[in-house]
Amino acid sequence: MNTLLKLKKINLKYQTGKDNINVLKNIDLTIKKKETVSVVGESGSGKTSLIMLIGGLERPTSGKIIFQDREITNLNEDEVSEIRRQDIGIIFQSFYLIPNYTAVENVALTLELNEFKNPEKEAKSLLDRFGLKHRFNNLPSQLSGGEQQRVAIARAIAMKPDLILADEPTGNLDTENSIMISEILFKYVKEEGSSLIIVTHDPKLADKAKRKIKIKDGKIK
Repeated sequence: MNTLLKLKKINLKYQTGKDNINVLKNIDLTIKKKETVSVVGESGSGKTSLIMLIGGLERPTSGKIIFQDREITNLNEDEVSEIRRQDIGIIFQSFYLIPNYTAVENVALTLELNEFKNPEKEAKSLLDRFGLKHRFNNLPSQLSGGEQQRVAIARAIAMKPDLILADEPTGNLDTENSIMISEILFKYVKEEGSSLIIVTHDPKLADKAKRKIKIKDGKIK
C-alpha cells in the first residue's frame, strides 16, 4: 500500500454556550507515502484544526483517521502519544523550545524519551546538518528566530518520522529565514522519504509542495 494517511468523513464541532461551531465539515483526504502537500486558506478556515487532528492533539466529533493502516481515532491518549512520539513530527509557528535547555538538549530530549542510544551525538549530527554546529550549547534566548526554528525542526524529525506536520513554520520569520527553513524542510523529506503536510499563508512555500489543498469554511475545495 502506498497510502500513509486517510481521513474519512471527518467532522469537528465546538460547543460555545448554546451554539455549535462547525470547524471541519465532512473532510475526506488521502496522503501517500513520500508525498508533500500544502494546505492553504484564510485564517479561521480550519487549517490548523486539521493538523491538530492528524497529529492526535484533537479528537474529531465524527469520522475516522487511519494512519499506517491503523485507525487512531479511538485510541487512548497513551497510544496516540506513542504514535506521535515515534512516527509523526510536528513543527509549530511558535517554536516551543524548552527555555533552560541548550539547542542540543532540546533535540536530545526527544531521543532520550524514545530510549535512543547516544542521543547527544545524534542531536549534534542533526543540528550540524542544519548549520547550527556553532550553536550547540546556546539557550533558545541566545538564538535568532531562524535558528530557533531550525532547532525545532531538528527536534521534530529526530526520530525520522514517516509524517511531518508543519503549521505555519515560517510565519514568525523574515524572508531570508523563511526561504532557508523551507529549503531545509523540503530537502529533508526528499532525502529521507517522509511525507509532509504544511499549512502556510505563503504562496511560494505552498507551491513547493507536489499537491495543494485549499480549505474554505471547514471544507476542502
